[in-house]
Amino acid sequence: MKTADLPVSTHPLVTVRHLQRDDARAWYAYLADPAVVEHTSWDLRDIGDLLPNFDAYASADPASPMRLAVVLRDGGQLVGTIGFNAISPQHRTAEIAYDLAPAVWGQGVATSLVNAVVDWGLQRLGFVRIQATVLESNERSIRVLERCAFAREGYLRCYRQIRGKSGNFWLYARIAGNP
Repeated sequence: MKTADLPVSTHPLVTVRHLQRDDARAWYAYLADPAVVEHTSWDLRDIGDLLPNFDAYASADPASPMRLAVVLRDGGQLVGTIGFNAISPQHRTAEIAYDLAPAVWGQGVATSLVNAVVDWGLQRLGFVRIQATVLESNERSIRVLERCAFAREGYLRCYRQIRGKSGNFWLYARIAGNP
């Protein structure tokens, strides 16, 4: 995928680019922060746990997950990632996933990027449904999804293992043609 084909960030603080293997150190640095992973399903013991993801993101298989780097416009420092997991070309669906470093929390970055990436997924990639699963305790992410016109569709009990314990998740979705 060429850079011209990427979603456009209108947020004044950040832009997106392709995620690269040399982003691993900066990505792991904020994912190692307990405040970042507290409400996610990440379970990283060291930077090596991130590395297999880069092979999946580099795959040409249309069902492979895709992840973009969120970088500061000034200086290019990695401060987050955003992309799609669970892509189904057959059903034209995907699951959005994102994470941000605490340095950019509370500045509208997540809302702006989720809107941009979802619009890109629906319009450019041809998805008809983009869903999100969010740990029930992740109130910040729930607010982002609701601001981005995702509809709450259900409650998924014991949906994923979260660092050795079953976690309950809310299921949200945004459908093509709906705001």
